[in-house]
Amino acid sequence: MAAEGFPSERFPAEGFPPERFPAEGFPLEQGPSGPPDVLVTSRPLDEYCALFDLTRARLAALPGPLLDCPGGAAGLAAEACELGCRVIAVDPAYALPLPVVADRARAAREAMATAMADRPYLYPAPRPHRPERYLRSWDRARRLFAADSAAHPQRYVAAELPRLPFADGTFALTLSGYLLFAYPELFGPEHQLAALTELVRVTSPDGEVRVQPLCDGRGRRCGHLDPLRYALGERRIASEVHRVPLAEDGRTLRVLVLRAADRRRRAAAA
Repeated sequence: MAAEGFPSERFPAEGFPPERFPAEGFPLEQGPSGPPDVLVTSRPLDEYCALFDLTRARLAALPGPLLDCPGGAAGLAAEACELGCRVIAVDPAYALPLPVVADRARAAREAMATAMADRPYLYPAPRPHRPERYLRSWDRARRLFAADSAAHPQRYVAAELPRLPFADGTFALTLSGYLLFAYPELFGPEHQLAALTELVRVTSPDGEVRVQPLCDGRGRRCGHLDPLRYALGERRIASEVHRVPLAEDGRTLRVLVLRAADRRRRAAAA
C-alpha cells in the first residue's frame, strides 16, 4: 500500500530542513515503581485514519489482513470488519481477563480527559469538537472492542514486541501507535530497533509499516531517530518520515513508514 499525498523525509536524511515541532502528546500514567504504564487506549477507526493518514476506502482495498500492534481496547478490528478489512490486534493486555482490560481502558480514558484539561496545547486539531465529544468516541470504541473481543477472540492475540507469533509477510499493512517512541523509559533504542524489525518481518514485502508518534508523552522528539533509521537500513529496511497535516494552522504529525528495501527496488524497476 503506497503512502502518497504528503511530504516525506527519506533516509539517508542529512540536513533535514528546519521545521516547527508539532504539538504532539498524550497522558502518562505513572506505575508504582516510577516508569509510566502503557495506557490501554480506545481509539475509533476514524481516529486511526487521521493519525496514520488512511481512509476507509484504502482499508477496504487492502489485499490482506492488517496488524494493529498494540491494539489496546480500540474499535478498529470491529469497525474495519464492516469494510471487509480483516484486522488482527496484538497486545499483552489480552492475556488479562476482559473485565480487567476494560477497567484499564476506562482508566486511560480518565487519564486522557485529565491531560486534555491540564495541557490543552498538546491536543489541537484534528479534535475539532469539544473534549467531551471526543472522549465519547473512545467510550463507543471501548464498547465495540468489548463486544467484538468476546464474540471473535481470534482477532485479539496476546503477545508483545519484539516477538510476534506470525509468519513472515503475513500482513498487508501494519500499524503501531503510541508505544515504541511514546515510552522511552520502557523502550530504549535497542528495543525499538528489534521491535521495528519484527514489525517489518511480519509485513508483506509489498506492504508497509506505519508508526507514530515519534515523540514521548510530553511532545519531546526521539533524539536518536536518524541513527535508528540508519540501523534499519543496514537490515535492508527502507524508512521515510511522512508529515501528515492535522489542521489548517500548519500543524503536522510525523509518521515513520517502513518497507522492505526489496520493494523499493521492484517499484523503481517497474
